Amino acid sequence: MFTGALSAIVTPFRDGTIDEKALRDLIEWQISEGIEGIVPCGSTGESATLSHAEHEQVIKIAVEQTRKRVPVVAGTGSNSTAEAIRLTAAAREMGADAALLISPYYNKPTQEGIYKHYKMIAQSVDLPIIIYNIPGRTGSNIAPETMARMCEVRNIVGVKEASGSMDQVSDIHRLCGDRWTILSGDDSATLPLMALGASGVISVITNIMPREMVEMTSAALKQDYARAREIHYRMLPLMRALFIETNPIPIKHAMSLLGKCSPEVRMPLTPMSSVAADKLKGVMKEMGLL
Repeated sequence: MFTGALSAIVTPFRDGTIDEKALRDLIEWQISEGIEGIVPCGSTGESATLSHAEHEQVIKIAVEQTRKRVPVVAGTGSNSTAEAIRLTAAAREMGADAALLISPYYNKPTQEGIYKHYKMIAQSVDLPIIIYNIPGRTGSNIAPETMARMCEVRNIVGVKEASGSMDQVSDIHRLCGDRWTILSGDDSATLPLMALGASGVISVITNIMPREMVEMTSAALKQDYARAREIHYRMLPLMRALFIETNPIPIKHAMSLLGKCSPEVRMPLTPMSSVAADKLKGVMKEMGLL
């Protein structure tokens, strides 16, 4: 169910509010391009600055627009276990197919605390759960041994892994094997991680190049690594350019250049600097997107 290229969808804004038409049009285009899942309200979707009502609005729109053609993996994470349970339960009621939950940030829980956080959510809400390990944003790493414990919880089904460590991914796969779905959390690391046993990616670049990422992950799943490498290297300059400033500032700017949504982000994120914007535009021109 969770393989290939899933899109970490942006939340389009216009004049400070959610641009529902732009979001619906984006989801529809993504599906027409072959995307294999929609992930609303993640880091790329600026979940940290969405109100609870907006959070639920975005998930509801995603579920309505996909109409079960592809799975919706709703971002429902929080550093408060009780709040994460409430958001996950709401996503289930709205018809989401799974939930993506970031590891608790700021609190800096122990490995035992991280394990119990996820276990409590999983036991409280009957929905497939994908954990999200991104130490650069949370301040802590989920150890492979902790993930191995989570494998034993029925509805914790996998991890979006963005630690940047190949050794970590190797250890996760060694300890969990086929019981655990590993999805890359970094576009540029997707192919190396798939060679180690990952099943795909929750991707940022898919907001503007969904078909290419679908083709790359499909080739890797078929172990056609020559074809996968060809696509990887073609996309690599843009994968890097989309992170020259904090995500999702660059991807929203890129989407605005393609007429897909406004570049608007919410404070404390700010519009892309002119120097970075020129670099991104140059890469897009070189790739034939502009």
